[in-house]
Amino acid sequence: MPDRRKIVGGMFLLTVAALLLLVPPLVHLFNHDFTVLGVPQIVFYLFGVWLALIVGTAILTNRLDPEQSTNGEEGGS
Repeated sequence: MPDRRKIVGGMFLLTVAALLLLVPPLVHLFNHDFTVLGVPQIVFYLFGVWLALIVGTAILTNRLDPEQSTNGEEGGS
């Protein structure tokens, strides 16, 4: 299993990438009158970034081991 710190670092980088890809000046670059099947280009960009973030998050969380409780017990009350 990969090191937990590397996965958490990857999650942090994914968050930073999301912030950079969704800032208004960068999003404005894709705001043109160009359409694909009648849908504006900006919609494809925003949903593409959104889908990439979901897939990236799913991949990183699947590689992460479930956290163990601090006292060694398995959940419960």
